[in-house]
Amino acid sequence: MEPDFQVERLSDTIRVAVSPAHKFGTDAFLLAHFAAPRHKDAVCDLGAGCGIIPLILWRDFTPQAVTGVELQPQAAEQFARSVELSGLAGTITPVQGDLRALPGSLTPGSFDLVTCNPPYKAAGAGIPSELPQELAARHEVSCTIADVCKAASRLLRFGGRLCICNRPERLADCITAMKDAGIEPKRLRFVAKHADRAPWLFLLEGRKGGKPFMTVEPVLAVEDQNGFSPELLKIYGKDQQAR
Repeated sequence: MEPDFQVERLSDTIRVAVSPAHKFGTDAFLLAHFAAPRHKDAVCDLGAGCGIIPLILWRDFTPQAVTGVELQPQAAEQFARSVELSGLAGTITPVQGDLRALPGSLTPGSFDLVTCNPPYKAAGAGIPSELPQELAARHEVSCTIADVCKAASRLLRFGGRLCICNRPERLADCITAMKDAGIEPKRLRFVAKHADRAPWLFLLEGRKGGKPFMTVEPVLAVEDQNGFSPELLKIYGKDQQAR
């Protein structure tokens, strides 16, 4: 691992190793909260990066087990270091591999929940990031949303859930990709800076083999007149009195 990584604290016991190339933002907390696994669930996070979503899922929901798949070697190393620092070896399992050709250690149909914070920009859209790590994280150069949904469909048991986040302009692409992979979109929630603003993110849940019917939930407002909203502070794991 490169020497300039830092360790950030998610709780008294959970740590995450971050670096300038592989770090995390609000999206990870929002997606983990939206996915909300049960205690008995086996979870797989695709494109796990430094391991932030598996760590938040364990901190907040303690599912049965969490596996994270990450393509980039440095990010996978940071993920493994995070698990080690948090004392979660055997509970959270980092796997370095390509979600387009899932490692043999991942048994098809063995997961109850798959999560993914995918690259938001379609290949060729927008200004490409100069750093290779950022290019892979932000643009569909290593995988597309269709690749994510196909991988999730392979991993999920019948009735299992896929939860993703993305930008509103990609909503139609994500719904189409889910349906093409046999995953029916069932729940949608938009995220906005303020309740009266246009959303900058959406959270989408699909169910493998589900029947057509989708619920649209109230907008999640990140801020209110006092700063961060009570819901966002709860998602972050912070006391509302600290506002």
